[in-house]
Amino acid sequence: MGTIERANRAVVVLIVALACAALVSAPSLQKIEASRMSMACLYSIVAYAEQPGEAQRTLERALDEVDRIDRLMSHYREDSPLSRINREAARGPVHVDRELFDFISLALKYGAESDGAFDVTVGPLMRAWGFFRGEGRFPTGAELTRARSATGLAHVILDPSAHTIRFDREGVEIDLGGIAKGYAVDRAVTLLIQGGIRSALVSAGGSTIYALGQPPDRPHWEVAIQDPLDSLRVAFEVPLKNRALSISGVSEKFFEIDGVRYSHIMDPRTGRPVDGVLSVIVRAPDGTAGDAIDNVLFVQGVERGRAYLRRHRGVDATFLLPDANGWKRVEIP
Repeated sequence: MGTIERANRAVVVLIVALACAALVSAPSLQKIEASRMSMACLYSIVAYAEQPGEAQRTLERALDEVDRIDRLMSHYREDSPLSRINREAARGPVHVDRELFDFISLALKYGAESDGAFDVTVGPLMRAWGFFRGEGRFPTGAELTRARSATGLAHVILDPSAHTIRFDREGVEIDLGGIAKGYAVDRAVTLLIQGGIRSALVSAGGSTIYALGQPPDRPHWEVAIQDPLDSLRVAFEVPLKNRALSISGVSEKFFEIDGVRYSHIMDPRTGRPVDGVLSVIVRAPDGTAGDAIDNVLFVQGVERGRAYLRRHRGVDATFLLPDANGWKRVEIP
């Protein structure tokens, strides 16, 4: 079992223990908040604590940890270890520190078990479709052919004994954007727990959320889900306690040509944006798993996704699909 998997399991064990503890009395708790731009989105924490001064410092340490993960895993920052891998791994093995190596290994494992529906080498396709630092465009046939030739899990070769990563051809790159935000949320939650916080809601831009405990005098946190066709409306609310919620949706980034909407969520196997799904909402024990699985389900669709979830205990999902009335809701328990 890798370091990341052990860390995630440790988070879950701690959270289960907290859920069994006696609730603190509501009058002694004070609300505190902190937020920061990191990993290209707004990370925010709302918490309740008896000692707001120390708790505020704990929230800031949790956000510092998010920044650390951004410096480690960002493919936008030229000085990040991940960017170094992308620059050099086609020329030979690149030594990688244990945390990043284990995390990439875990991401590749999600890709393998989903038959490539989740693929961290999707970067060339994102560039071809104009979604890397852009709002999207339709690629030429030649651009798409080049991008597809550099996409695929088989292009990444890991050496666990040496902690090295190499690519088998030029043009391959790793993009951890589909899973790193969830890991950052998990790490933030771990630091909150270590700092004595028992009630908090941690959000990464609203797309990955973890609910620790519950607010005073309430059985759980209520998380609003955005209407996939109208960003100003709430579709419904989801109760959440000691669980993560991750959302993939076409409204986040897309473009339209001749009335057809092309979203930033790619099917790595076809090289094209996924259609026929508006949003997927996943409830999971931790944010890392939730982030990977919501991408898998978005690509696989309802029926294949139903079979996939049988292998993941403690995970359930909601699909929002287009229909004649706008959208319909399909639950996979």
